[in-house]
Amino acid sequence: MKARIKWVEGVSFVGESETGHAVVLDGAPENGGRNIGMRPMEMLLIGMGACTSFDVVTILKKARQPIVDCVAEIQAERADEIPKVFTKIHVHFVLTGDGLNEVQVERAVKLSAEKYCSASIMLSKSVAITHDFEIKATQQSA
Repeated sequence: MKARIKWVEGVSFVGESETGHAVVLDGAPENGGRNIGMRPMEMLLIGMGACTSFDVVTILKKARQPIVDCVAEIQAERADEIPKVFTKIHVHFVLTGDGLNEVQVERAVKLSAEKYCSASIMLSKSVAITHDFEIKATQQSA
């Protein structure tokens, strides 16, 4: 896997993946940024959230669960001192589908956290990561 990061100006950069997708990253105004893109640590957290969400949805679909929506709400804490690494990350999944089986959902979340999500597993070597979930019915049946 390759990526290319190009400095634009100040503390603004464009990151490009080997698949040709690009994203703007920027620092906070107090650090010379113009607030025109995500902060790098935000991108890291979003990447981890997308990785684990991908797994959970895929596992539930393979288990023939009636999933129609998945939202991962992530709360992270960072160290006060430099380097301001993540110290705690909590992932709260909100899964929607009529008849989603709680045991299957719990299994999907656990498999992602412990076996499949490369980003979560890598970060868990130095960060306390926790997960929980809630199941919602679709609007039509609520």
